Amino acid sequence: MRELVCIVCPKGCRLRVDEENDFAVTGNSCPRGAQYGREECTNPTRVVTSTVAVSGGVHPRCPVKTNAPIPKSKMFDVMAALDGLVIPAPVALGQVIVPDVCGTGVDIVATRSV
Repeated sequence: MRELVCIVCPKGCRLRVDEENDFAVTGNSCPRGAQYGREECTNPTRVVTSTVAVSGGVHPRCPVKTNAPIPKSKMFDVMAALDGLVIPAPVALGQVIVPDVCGTGVDIVATRSV
């Protein structure tokens, strides 16, 4: 039995996931909590947020994020791909900075115009 706190909504339900019984979830107050509990135990994913350096811009760094969740196991690979990256200004909000980062099928996008 694995215990988790659901992060899908502000309620923070305390979930219990029975890994031996087909990942049955209890403690959730909505169906999204049950889905989160199963996914967290079988294939955890996260949205990665970071910053990259900008050359010639008003600000020295631009905030970025993945445009969809990636497998948790790929987080350090994605961060390594962003390390040392320098992008030229101007940068538009939503601009793709790194397409298909680390073969995940997910893009790194700018979350601010610079």
